[in-house]
Amino acid sequence: MAPDAAARPTRAELRLAAREQSRAQRRGAAKAATRAALLRVALPSVAALGVAAAAAVTVQGEADQQRAQAAGLVPRQAAAADTPDNTPARAAAQQALATGDAGQASRGDAREPLSGAQPADAAAAQPSAEPAAPKVVMPVAQHGLGELFGEAGTHWANRHTGIDFPVDGGSQVMAVTDGTIRTQWNPAYGYMSILKMSDGTEAWYCHLRAYKVRKGPVKQGDVIAFVGSSGNSTGPHLHFEIRPPGSGPVDPLPWFLSNGLDPR
Repeated sequence: MAPDAAARPTRAELRLAAREQSRAQRRGAAKAATRAALLRVALPSVAALGVAAAAAVTVQGEADQQRAQAAGLVPRQAAAADTPDNTPARAAAQQALATGDAGQASRGDAREPLSGAQPADAAAAQPSAEPAAPKVVMPVAQHGLGELFGEAGTHWANRHTGIDFPVDGGSQVMAVTDGTIRTQWNPAYGYMSILKMSDGTEAWYCHLRAYKVRKGPVKQGDVIAFVGSSGNSTGPHLHFEIRPPGSGPVDPLPWFLSNGLDPR
């Protein structure tokens, strides 16, 4: 007898196979759904990790920047300007520049007086300028005049060429201003000291007893000689003349008055 054709599955077997196939399909669909859910969760997590890492780098950079500012290594405005545009520090820096930084303003206020006038206290602390010393002093300490310029008399061949100070013999004679001294003898004037000033004007001191400075530079007020009665004289006195450059004698009284002195 020939072998029978392959045995046909029974209905029960078909139902069992169908159930197994449906169960396998459900398991495959569940696995696929699980994988899709895992991918949906994993991808945002990776992005979140990247954002977190970037934030950590930014926070660390800001901390390093703050430490550098505290140490004075990085200027505040320069550090803010160098921060990337998408960081909070950049936004804060821009806001500070727009509204004005109080710290920077206070430093500017502290420097402002340096560009202005000196404080009143500092100006008051500076010593005031001393008054200028007079340019001319008296030739003798005692005021009072005897014979005046231009007077006529038997004592002079023409007229009196100076003014006389009637002081005691031996009185000190002073340089009326800075200049250079030379000395000489004259039969009419006796022992003479001639003081030449910087402008060429000469002061003649006549009828002296003795010299203290015979030649050389002298300062205003230096003692240069002593009063006497040498030459054509009737008693101790100082005969004083002023002779401008290239001119004969002029009245010494206006010369003294123009220099703030009154010898009378």
